[in-house]
Parts: sequence; structure tokens; C-alpha cells
Amino acid sequence: MQQIPERSKENKDCLIGCRKMELLAPGGDINSIKAAIVAGADAVYCGLNRFNARNRAANISLDDLQGILRLAHKNDCQVFLTLNILILESEIPALIRLLNKLVNTSIDGIIVQDLGVFYLLSRHFKDLKIHASTQLTTHNKGQILFLNKLNATRINLSRELSLPEIKALSSTASENNILSEVFVHGSFCISFSGICYISSLHGGNSGNRGRCSQPCRDRYLTTPAGKNYPLNLKDNSAWFNIKELYDAGVDSLKIEGRIKEFEYVYTVVNTWKKQIQDYLENGSLVNDNSDLYKVFNRDFTNGYLKGEISKEMFIDNPMSHSTNHHSEIHKYTTEEKKILGRLELYDEKEVIRKRIKEEIDLLSIEKAPLLINISGENGSPLKIAVKTPDSSFIVLSAFDLVNEGTESLNQKMVLKRLKALDETEYYIDQLELNLESDLFLPFKELTAIKKRLLYILNGSKDFVDPINIPILKRQNKSKFKPSLSVLISQKSDVFLSEETSANIYFRLPDGLKNKLSDFIDLFKKNKKLIPWFPSILIAEDYTAALEFLQQVKPKFIVTNNTGVAYEAYKTGISWIAGPYLNTVNSYSLLTLKENFNCSGSFISNEINKHQIHRIIAPENFDLYYSIYHPIVLLSSRQCLFHQVTGCEKIKLDDECISHCEKSSSITNLKNETFFIEKTLGNYHTLFNETNFLNTEIVKDMPDHFSRFFIDLTEVKTKTNIKLDKPEIITLFENLLKNIPGSEKELKKVIYPTTSIQYKKGI
Repeated sequence: MQQIPERSKENKDCLIGCRKMELLAPGGDINSIKAAIVAGADAVYCGLNRFNARNRAANISLDDLQGILRLAHKNDCQVFLTLNILILESEIPALIRLLNKLVNTSIDGIIVQDLGVFYLLSRHFKDLKIHASTQLTTHNKGQILFLNKLNATRINLSRELSLPEIKALSSTASENNILSEVFVHGSFCISFSGICYISSLHGGNSGNRGRCSQPCRDRYLTTPAGKNYPLNLKDNSAWFNIKELYDAGVDSLKIEGRIKEFEYVYTVVNTWKKQIQDYLENGSLVNDNSDLYKVFNRDFTNGYLKGEISKEMFIDNPMSHSTNHHSEIHKYTTEEKKILGRLELYDEKEVIRKRIKEEIDLLSIEKAPLLINISGENGSPLKIAVKTPDSSFIVLSAFDLVNEGTESLNQKMVLKRLKALDETEYYIDQLELNLESDLFLPFKELTAIKKRLLYILNGSKDFVDPINIPILKRQNKSKFKPSLSVLISQKSDVFLSEETSANIYFRLPDGLKNKLSDFIDLFKKNKKLIPWFPSILIAEDYTAALEFLQQVKPKFIVTNNTGVAYEAYKTGISWIAGPYLNTVNSYSLLTLKENFNCSGSFISNEINKHQIHRIIAPENFDLYYSIYHPIVLLSSRQCLFHQVTGCEKIKLDDECISHCEKSSSITNLKNETFFIEKTLGNYHTLFNETNFLNTEIVKDMPDHFSRFFIDLTEVKTKTNIKLDKPEIITLFENLLKNIPGSEKELKKVIYPTTSIQYKKGI
């Protein structure tokens, strides 16, 4: 195996200081992982065939992983494994079997989204370092404290943040001994991560399961603004912002691209590595980023980092911008010159691809061979001499060999007892026995020898015996009638809290800071209202949420933001985990209850009847489910009207959030219409053309849920509602009381609707 030349001593003569800034590279397949290592990545993240958020990547097998770990560590590169999807209840046993294997590898970190996986890792697999995935959309201080309590050692910050926002969060992370990671290069999503359901609803390919079909890149009917790809953003590149990121205290710079080819990974990593080294060693930055344009890109933007969220961040073409950029920089004026230039670029790329392939082919992910010689005689210890390509060592048994016992030592028996060595970064290539016949050792001693061998081969790390997680048991519940909860968002609907026995939740806006005093007054005057906190509360809006809790002192809240959840836990406020926390398994519920004293949780609307039914609630813990709501497909910090209806403003400002109130729609080539809604104080949201209505679950699971929920916020979709809100509430209450005809009447007065997620699941 080729040893990659020694890396430059990045910080030995560092001009600006000695703090290292890690370059984290994608590895969608073996060639890409090799390319990242050759190009100088400090760490690479990759996924196995299951449980990771890039199912469209080739990914790797568990056996491949051992060889990859050996290759990477030999070349000073860490390896992080992505287990960053929602885990269904039925998958928990398979996940635990995998974790039992991973805990005995030299893996450097596990990237996680699901709160249930946090529970399992922090309780039962403490040797594995936990990295919080970008799917958790970490964007405020409270969320970092929430994840810190779950033993996260690293947090990938939300992609929509500006440099000052990143600096504040990196400081909080550092204070809590957590590393901060920032996405610096690659494809942007239009949506906040983890709360995008457009692919899930339309095709059953959930982004939270690594199956996103990228409908944001699809072509739509030409919008009034003349655009065909209205949701398509340019790629992110912080190439010119390394100094600011360093000054912000960022520990790791992440490159996106696990479904990209190896030449993309090599080119981007190599180019970025040189830029980082130049800055750390010389305090200067290279202005030429032309190599980044030679591989796949949709042109580049650093709009979020600069805090300039503008129409310039969009590009009306989802295909690679490489050839267009080539034509632009060479100022080709005729079509003939453009074609010749394109051919020239293709030839250059092919030469580069061939050179990189030759270089990575010299690397091997084969596991290292073990030559084992076992010797001994009656009355003396068993001697196991092990030789690896890099070292040799001897292990002696604690007991002497004897000439009687259960099973004598022979080739077949010893190989069986040492087979665990083949599951490491090594494999038994030769096993020689130089023993007298009919010699014996206790089985327990053979097991102890195996563990000592594993300890040495695994870098002085103790072998961890497999853990069997106890099967959760359903609590014996007395039959009860579930009650109704209702969400509103308009002050004109507050009267409902006095006219119905249902719990009335009031949705606080994303931009809470702008109207904080108004909402404090509203809740002080209307004591029956229950605060409902949104998913996204950035910077001053999160601070405003804390001020709201301090001033109003609610006894009970619902929150979709874990930062607010953490504050509720610290201050003793009873709280419910909202539907956008994506709860899909029993261990997530245990996490919420045992770590944060949560009193109940919504179950995600992404999962189907059978997936829901498997979930077991902890004792004295309430389950909630939304049976009617407008379906949020995605929420964005971007302005969705730039490419649809146009907007006189080039970029967003505070007034856009607080004062803009618009709606529009886009239609894809399958004739599916999505509605864009921008309400006062909130981010832009894309809604499904019809609302969700699931009356079947009330009959299917009469004893599963404490409360069913309906969302009566006013959103323009194709769903018609023929009754006023008090009448709608009454109809849903009748449904829960099993009054004959109520289900039929609901479907008659609220139509058309869909319950496809309840049938398909994820």
C-alpha cells in the first residue's frame, strides 16, 4: 500500500496562531474516500449501506469500513460515520447490532439526527463520539445546550447563518467543550434542514431518510418573473471567507458531496486545503478559485455567510455551470468558439480524472494480514506471537496449559475462538500451532486472550461486549377518550379559548423580536392561551423567546425548537415536543422525558399507521397526533418571491420578515401546485396544494393518543372549508366522541384533502 507523503506541518510556523481548522470531506464511495485522503482531508464522512442520509450514494459495507479506517488513520485522516436519519421502531434491533460492532472499531465519530439514537449512544455506547447532524438545524444557543446534555461532542451549525451568528454559536459550543462545524462548499437546499417534506409527500422519498428526490431542482411552469427553476439556489462557497470563519472560532469546514464523483472530491478538497494552508501559514488568501469551477457547480454564492440573502443567490439552471463559466472567462463571442472551448474543457477534465484515478488506485483499503504463531506445552502458559505489517507482539495466557479439559486446542477450535480478529482492521492470514496434542485451556481464558489481542490491535482500546437493549413494554392503560387541541395564529381567533373546552395553542412567529411586547400582552390578558413555539428562532428571536418565557411565565408550552425546550426544562415549565421535532421511535420519547422532563410529544406525520403503532410511550407520558393541518413542505430563510412574482428589493432585511405579507404559487410539470405563503413575522413557507386530514387514526388507535390536534391557521390552498372555526372544532370534537356521521360530515365540509403519509410512511 502506498503511503501518502507526509503532510505539510500546517501549524508549525503558523503566522496567525496555532489553532487548527479541520477540513472535512465527503466520501460517497471508496474512490471518493481515497480521493479525499490523497487530496489532504483532515477528516472524511461516509455512510454504510443503511441508516444514512445519502441513500443515492454508493456507500460502503461494514467490512470495507475497517480497511478504510486503517488507510485513513495511517494518513492522519479521521473517519466519521453517518447514521443521520430518522430511525423507525422496527429498525432499532438492527441499529443496536450495528452499534455493537462499531463500538469495537476505531471510528472517530458518529453523525446523528434522531433523538432516539442520541439516547442509545449516550446511555449504552459511550465510547462512540456523537456529532449532531445538519438535519438538526442548530441555530441558537439553547439548542447547543440541549445537544450538550445529550453528550454531543460536535455540532454542525445551520447552513443559513451569517458570520456573526456563527461566531456567537461557536463561542457557546467552545464554552461547553463542543466542536463547531460549518458547511463551506457544495449544494445548498432552499429549505431549513430537517424540516423539508416536499420529497416525502410527493413520492414517499423522505429527506429525513436520505431519499430526497430533490424536487427543489425540478423544472416548474414558467413563473411571472420568467423563471423555470424558482427553488434552485447556487452552490455555497466560503472560499473567500476563511479568515472570518477562523476568527469566528469555527473548528471544522465541511464540504458537501457524497453523491459526487471522486474527481469532484479530489479537486475541491485539494483546492480548499491549499487555501487553508496558505492562510494559516502566511495569513493570505488566494484569489483564484478557477479550479472549483472545473468540477460540478451551479455557480457560487456566500450570501448567507455575508448576511446578504438576495436574489443573486438563485440560478435558473440546476445543471453544472462549468462550461458557462469557461465561456465567460474566455469571453467567447461566437457559438463556434463556445463549442471549441467546451471540448477543450472536457479534454482537460478527462486528463485530470485519469490522473486522479491513477493516484487513488495506488491506495488499498485491504485489511492488514496477521501472522499468528501459537505455542506452548503442558504446565506452561500459552504463547501467542502476532506479527502485523507494522509491528509484532506476544501475549501469554494467565493460566498454564493442562492435559485435560472440555475441548483440546486445535486449528479449527482456535480459529473459531479468534474469529473476532477478522472483524477488525486486520484478518488472520496465517495461523500456526506448535503445540503438543491434547492440551487445554479454560474457555474463559481463551476469551480473555482474544480480548487482549483485540485491545492491542485496536490501539489500546478495550473490547466492549455486545449489549442487549431491553425490549420496551407497553404500559397498561385504562381506556380513555382523547381530547382535542387547536392551533391558531391570528389575534382575531383568540375568542376560541373562551368558547371551547379544547386546548387552544397560539403560534408565535419566527420573527418574535419585532412584536415581542405585543405577544407578551396578548398572553397575559388571555391566560387560557398556550404558547406554540416555531422550529426556527435565530439570534435575537431566540433571545426574545427567552424573554417571553420570563415575562409570561406560562405553565405549559408546545415547542418545535429544542432551544426553547432546554429553557423550559431548566426553568421547570411543562412542555410538549411539537410535530416538527420529527419523533418516530420510542427511544426519542425516552430521551425527551428522561433528559428534559418533557411531559408529552407529537408523533411525526411522516410515518404510517403501522410505524406509529409500534411506538411505545414511557409511563406518564402523553402522545399527540395532528389529524388536520395545512401541510408544510418546506420553510426557507430565502425570499421565495424573487423567482416567482419578482420583488422590488434585491435582498432581504428585517422589514421583510416583519412587514411582508404575500402569497403565490408554483406548478411543476406533473401539474402539482405548491402554495407560497409569507405571513407577517414569519419566514417564507411552501405548502402542499391540499391539506392533511386523517380521521381514520381515531378509530385505528383509540387508546394510543392522549390528544388529537387540528391546525386552524389560515393558509390559502386548494382545500375548501365550508364552516366557521367554532363549527369545525365542534365537528372534530364529535369525531373524538364517536358521534355517528361526524367523520362523513368532516370530509364533506373540508375537501379536498390527503392522508397519503398515513398510508405510505417513510
